[in-house]
Amino acid sequence: MFRRELPSLEHHSGGLLLRMGEEGVIAPGDHAGVLVEVAQWPDNVEPLGFWHDQPVALSLEAGDERWLPAREWLAHLPGSQSVIVSTALQIATWQRDHRFCGRCGTAMQRIESEFAMQCMACGHRNYPRISPCIITLVTFGEDLLLARSPRFPPGRYSTLAGFIEPGESAEDAVRREVFEEVGVNVGRIAYYRSQSWPFPHSLMLGFFAEAASRRIAIDGVEIADAAWYSPRHLPQLPPPYSISRELIETHLKAVGNR
Repeated sequence: MFRRELPSLEHHSGGLLLRMGEEGVIAPGDHAGVLVEVAQWPDNVEPLGFWHDQPVALSLEAGDERWLPAREWLAHLPGSQSVIVSTALQIATWQRDHRFCGRCGTAMQRIESEFAMQCMACGHRNYPRISPCIITLVTFGEDLLLARSPRFPPGRYSTLAGFIEPGESAEDAVRREVFEEVGVNVGRIAYYRSQSWPFPHSLMLGFFAEAASRRIAIDGVEIADAAWYSPRHLPQLPPPYSISRELIETHLKAVGNR
């Protein structure tokens, strides 16, 4: 179990350590995980919280060829440890991208008791960025509407996703993104659950949406291809640790194909 209690960490100088390098590579830890126990944390670590009542900190280091990308770790770590990886990735991104005040340009100072930085010149306070997104499985009866981004590995198809815009509800974002990307109007929408997606700082809100028709018109920019798929004939799917795959698997179980 992982919990974030930063004020309680101020009295600790050692415990568990997650070592992260550039581009989000992570060092192997003890017992096939990502955490290693150390008596003394190195200088300039970032406290993250407690893992089974042991203090956990993030150390940003050079890394080497044995360190694996975060996506590979997330593919096989248990969900409880993957929360630590997700937290560490987002905190590392925040520290890298917000070293200076966005209001006056002064160097920011870290506040130890919370995930926050403060400008001592103008008082502006900065917190880790979290970007809400919708991710949606569109269905028509049993069939699934799956699409390919130009960034995907060859052959992979997934659900539709996009950022929520200012002043927009999550449900409105579902309807807008689906229509913009594949030209499909949707009727009934049902919320599923959320997932932190630290690439780099998204919060994915998962939905199911029922299509009003099967006609597809892709945008040709964000979507390279899209098609309706029968539960019995599916393309290469997204990785099992993603909420996109969860949406697909949940639908397949509901229609009796898992």
